[in-house]
Amino acid sequence: MLTVDFTRFPVAAGDRVLDLGCGAGRHAFECYRRGARVVALDRNGDEIREVASWFAAMREAGEAPEGATATAVEGDALALPFPDDSFDVVIVSEVLEHIPDDRGVLAEMERVLRPGGRIAVTVPRYGPEKVCWTLSDAYHEVEGGHIRIYRADDLLRRIRQSGLRPYGVHHAHALHSPYWWLKCAFGVHREGDEAALPVRAYHRMLVWDIVKRPFATRFADRLLNPVIGKSFVAYATKPQLRAAPRAAGAAERA
Repeated sequence: MLTVDFTRFPVAAGDRVLDLGCGAGRHAFECYRRGARVVALDRNGDEIREVASWFAAMREAGEAPEGATATAVEGDALALPFPDDSFDVVIVSEVLEHIPDDRGVLAEMERVLRPGGRIAVTVPRYGPEKVCWTLSDAYHEVEGGHIRIYRADDLLRRIRQSGLRPYGVHHAHALHSPYWWLKCAFGVHREGDEAALPVRAYHRMLVWDIVKRPFATRFADRLLNPVIGKSFVAYATKPQLRAAPRAAGAAERA
């Protein structure tokens, strides 16, 4: 289930891509399939090892085109182990809401992104997220949980302050908002057979939707995204370097 829309945020073969806070690796895998040179980074060593094993399985199955590469790295989003201007594309999906120093993460993203490169940032949307917080303290008051709720204008302002230029936004995963509202209402930590019947039933529908992608649910998701989309997605570019102006004397002699 991808949050970044790759029709609005194209990744080409050979692009150097950083999936920052990659989690289970969903966006890293998609970029790898598109022929990119991917680095998936996360501070969770267990997840990084799992992502690395999936990269290996994809290589073995021939799912990535010739020339594509993929590496999984354990690291800190506030101290990225890469030189300046290392990547053409940086993705940070559902990460910033977990980190106290989100401005520091955006500054590191800007540092490692080459001039002219593009970033995609996704966070939980304010309205649906506020409902979850209202229904359940356990939803966010956990170790590593969500520590803030972003308004769209606030996130875009922080992106601009980091030296990046937003160029597009949208919402995603409308059908997932009611699922999380049900989870929060009936017990967010109740999983599997312990979950309430409405939660189990809705989860089955979501799995069916993800696997089968029927027209009816895809249409409903697109229709409802502007209203209750679970995620807010922003795209931005890093400005190209400008040539330094010539000295006045040199201009006069020209």
